[in-house]
Amino acid sequence: MSSATPTPTRVRRLPVVGALRLGRPSDVWFKPALSVVAAVAPPSLLLVALGRLDLAAYTMAGSLCALYGHNRPYPARAKVLAWVILGMLGGLAVALVAASLTRNAVVLVTVGALLAAVQKAVCDATRVGPPAHVILTFVSSATLFVPQTLGQVPGHLALAAAAGAWAWLVGMAPAPLRPHGPERRATAQALKAAAVYAETARGGEEGAGARSAAYAAVHAAWQTLLAAGNRPSTTRRALERLVVRAEVALAAPADADPARLRAWAGAVRGTGRVPRTGDPRQEDGVPHRDGGPLRERDELAGVAAERAVAPRPLWSRLSPLAPVAVRTALGCALAGYVSLALGADRPYWALVTAASLYQANVTLTWSRAVQRVVGNLVGVLLFAAITPVAQLGPLALVLCILACNFGAEALIGRNYWLGSVCVTPLALLVTELPGYQPTGELVTDRVVDTLIGALVGFTAAVAVTNRRAGRRVERALTSVDRAREHAARVAADPAATPAALEAARRGLAAAVVDLRATADAAAGEWWQRALPQERVVLAEQAAHRTLAATVRRQGLLPDPGTISTHTHTEDASP
Repeated sequence: MSSATPTPTRVRRLPVVGALRLGRPSDVWFKPALSVVAAVAPPSLLLVALGRLDLAAYTMAGSLCALYGHNRPYPARAKVLAWVILGMLGGLAVALVAASLTRNAVVLVTVGALLAAVQKAVCDATRVGPPAHVILTFVSSATLFVPQTLGQVPGHLALAAAAGAWAWLVGMAPAPLRPHGPERRATAQALKAAAVYAETARGGEEGAGARSAAYAAVHAAWQTLLAAGNRPSTTRRALERLVVRAEVALAAPADADPARLRAWAGAVRGTGRVPRTGDPRQEDGVPHRDGGPLRERDELAGVAAERAVAPRPLWSRLSPLAPVAVRTALGCALAGYVSLALGADRPYWALVTAASLYQANVTLTWSRAVQRVVGNLVGVLLFAAITPVAQLGPLALVLCILACNFGAEALIGRNYWLGSVCVTPLALLVTELPGYQPTGELVTDRVVDTLIGALVGFTAAVAVTNRRAGRRVERALTSVDRAREHAARVAADPAATPAALEAARRGLAAAVVDLRATADAAAGEWWQRALPQERVVLAEQAAHRTLAATVRRQGLLPDPGTISTHTHTEDASP
């Protein structure tokens, strides 16, 4: 236990320049960018040919679902995309029915705020994203203020469903060509992160940061591989063995070979052959442990056990998100009400701005507010520049929308504000689908609503405290202590089976990742007592020592050398 007495948290410095700093683009930035263009273009161009571009807002609701699931294995992606489309249709149905029953703006803003809170909580609980709830909230909030009749609702929903089905096909289209693409990318990232940590394992802040990033990458790789289903192919088993090597490198970085890890990562990318790692517990055919020959499949015994574990029920994952849901509902509602009070015609812009801010803690929410404001202000200038082109005709308008869609997804990975530069003119162009509107009025309204949404939304985030954050850190500490004690007992047991050792090591590694994520999220919350940072650091250090001991007990230290020349071809099954 730490001897430090908890004290009130100091006033935090709010980042501004740091929030706008550009990062490296995603390795697969072009996938969502191309997917959304492929999903939006055919329905929109068909409506242009039919002279009904006023209906494009409904088809675009379904088409935007193509943005989801690009980090999921294709079996899991099929399910995720289906649920996203159903969720989009559910929110759209509520919005259309509400719009057909009342024109009271206060009621409509309230409905939009409640929908935003539900969408935020469900997306966070199920880890759907990016882009998480923002697209769903944009669709439902915008359609709340489109005049409807009950008789029109089924037709509009049918258009969205048809476009959603097309988006599902677009999202699944690469599966026959690269059936294991997402798993390969996740494995390569885990191997590269492990190599970075092995190179910086001299201690200090740099080493600690690299270690946390590497454990998170390995954990993400396991989640991707486990999501691929309970009947893994030969290729997935080979990828699992590579992730085991990354885990081993984290537990014993001094014995790891960074060059070999990077070579493996390079070999995994693309559609080439997946390298066989061999059995790290043998050299020249002699097993490192007593008890007879060891089989390579022993190291994956814990993976099979984890696949058999049922996922946590949704309600248990929703409960910790109550403060975030309340923030979202309150912030979105107040932003919409203030926008109405100032005479805005489109209060949903302020509502969506507020909804887009809410992150894991207040500090991250502030950063997102800065990014949103800067991106929107630059975006309205871009809109003013491209409006003369967009107003040349329906085809020109659709082409501008497609360009903004591509630019948003291509740039948002570098920083949210950079993507918002394209998202803002996209949202403004969508308002012109039923007919052209004065550019100056659109720009002014958007700037005012952005400022209202950011200010009111952030104020709500500060006002609604998340007292549960500290308790979640305590629970995460307890989980790490229990997992460490269990792993130590198993490692000390001479009769422990490979499956028990692997399961204990995997359980402890997952607990460490959860502790770091929970501590980082809680550190950005305001109005709470100081967190037990010393206990967190000590718990992490003890857990890493136990992980190293467990790895040595398993005999899973990597052998020196280069990539084995024994390879196998890519399994053609998706």
